[in-house]
Amino acid sequence: MDFSDIASVSGKGNLFKIIQPTRTGVVLESMDEHKKKMVATMHNKVSILSEISIYTTDSEGAVPLEDVMKKIHQEFDGDTDLDKNSSPEELKSFLKFVLPEYDESRVYVSDIKKVVSWYDQIVKQAPEALAEKKKEKKEEKKKAAKKPAAKKEEAKGE
Repeated sequence: MDFSDIASVSGKGNLFKIIQPTRTGVVLESMDEHKKKMVATMHNKVSILSEISIYTTDSEGAVPLEDVMKKIHQEFDGDTDLDKNSSPEELKSFLKFVLPEYDESRVYVSDIKKVVSWYDQIVKQAPEALAEKKKEKKEEKKKAAKKPAAKKEEAKGE
């Protein structure tokens, strides 16, 4: 499972696994131990995690949530010691540590609480979403290894 398979529904506390689209919406399954299914229609506000970004003050303007979550996982390895009852100062300093360039005027404490809550849920229910994709790295190494060989062949032909 990756971030494009996980959704958030406005007004619902849990994250949901996307099961399948329907003509009028999408079938979702809660990622908690209950595994309740629901159909989200156009009346529900569904956000797919791979499409969410966090505002920054750099030239990019935003960083994908997936990148932020993976950085949190690298730094804290599953235990942030934070929850929804943490103080606003703790939450802000946490995000500042993970993403120093986050835009403090546009990212609210409630947003940081969601990030912490979602991270905790993903660690418990879908840790594979936070793992680096080894397959992609192997392919990149293969491509890098092939490039010098191609240049040698060009040099022989000249």
